[in-house]
Amino acid sequence: MASDWVEPTRSLPLRWGHYNDRYVAGLLLIIGGAVQLQGSNTWKLPLLLIGTAAHATGWSIMPASGWRRLVVVIPATGQIWILLTGPYSAWTFVVPYVCWLLVRHRPARSYITVLFPLANGFILPRFFTEYTGMLPTLAISLAVLIASAWVARLLASSANAQRSPVVL
Repeated sequence: MASDWVEPTRSLPLRWGHYNDRYVAGLLLIIGGAVQLQGSNTWKLPLLLIGTAAHATGWSIMPASGWRRLVVVIPATGQIWILLTGPYSAWTFVVPYVCWLLVRHRPARSYITVLFPLANGFILPRFFTEYTGMLPTLAISLAVLIASAWVARLLASSANAQRSPVVL
């Protein structure tokens, strides 16, 4: 049954720390680092370094296979830098979302949910064109990413669900 499904990363042997601690700390550092970096400007350059370091650290401590954590650090961090160009780069949220699916060990069938952040990235710039619209762009994009991640999780759990025979 789908309720018996266990997150694939929970069964991984961790060399240090506990699953919940690493998951929560990693998620907070990923999001917090991204927000920190987006809050920077030419007068607050140290925020770029702090945000980048926190974001990369968050990805690297998430409970996952080691190679998955390392592969996602550069593209996900680079995408956060690209977002500094404004709402027209909202489509790049696909990059950290794919990184999330990879780190969470999602099956191939869950990658169809990439269409949600991609569509979001092409729709939002029609409403928010200046950098002053970046805050609502980020908020809406974060909501779309979270919803997409939950749909991907449901697809992953349904892939492992036992199918009952159809009675005609």
